Amino acid sequence: MTTASGTYAPKPGAAPLPRMIAAQAALETKMLLRNGEQLLLTVVIPTLLLVLFSSVDIVDTGKGKAVDFLAPGILALAVMSTAFTGQAIATGFERRYGVLKRLAASPLPRWALMTAKTASVLVTEVLQVILLTVIALALGWSRHGDPAAVLLLLVLGTAAFSGLGLLMAGTLKAEATLAAANLVFLLLLVGGGVIVPLDKFGSAGQHVLGLLPISALSDGLRDVLQHGAGMPWGDLGILAVWAVVGLTAAGKFFRWE
Repeated sequence: MTTASGTYAPKPGAAPLPRMIAAQAALETKMLLRNGEQLLLTVVIPTLLLVLFSSVDIVDTGKGKAVDFLAPGILALAVMSTAFTGQAIATGFERRYGVLKRLAASPLPRWALMTAKTASVLVTEVLQVILLTVIALALGWSRHGDPAAVLLLLVLGTAAFSGLGLLMAGTLKAEATLAAANLVFLLLLVGGGVIVPLDKFGSAGQHVLGLLPISALSDGLRDVLQHGAGMPWGDLGILAVWAVVGLTAAGKFFRWE
């Protein structure tokens, strides 16, 4: 369609970059929320674990109410399920089917595509945190601590798990990513201090497992939300190291085809 002056209406060309990122982020979020397997991983499993282990005395969580110990760990698990497991699997199959290759040829720059994916992860995590917080409060959770410390832990945890998830998705085949991401999820669920306290693994195991990103995130959240501690600098430092290493490696080794 042309106007009287001979110019096209609407004007052809790429949309402004912020609008492209927002549109891609909205699409990524809709696709995630419509995927039954992803919803099972990111919403159903954390919710069931929180309700089950808070209601039934299966694991010795120490003094106090079980939900006070479990809620921070389940929040950490929710971050891992979305930023690492879910993102790794989805991105891995997008790479296999050529979706990433086609998107990379669009006006949307590659870094902007990753920004949109990160924004989608953050939106999903906000919904997870709201849902799990409401359920935990209904179960009698008594939360404490500084919201700024909680926010910083969640942001660094997201960065750490996103880097590791993208690294896996960008270097392994889709089927290998699917198997490895689910295996890592299960192993860290058991040995990452989410449900079972790390002191149950002995002194040596506790020190080694404490260096994992899920352990740092769950312990940091637990220190703040259960014990009312200040800024957990040690756990933040561990998460920062994982974030830098994971994102740097993903940026260097990620293959788009």
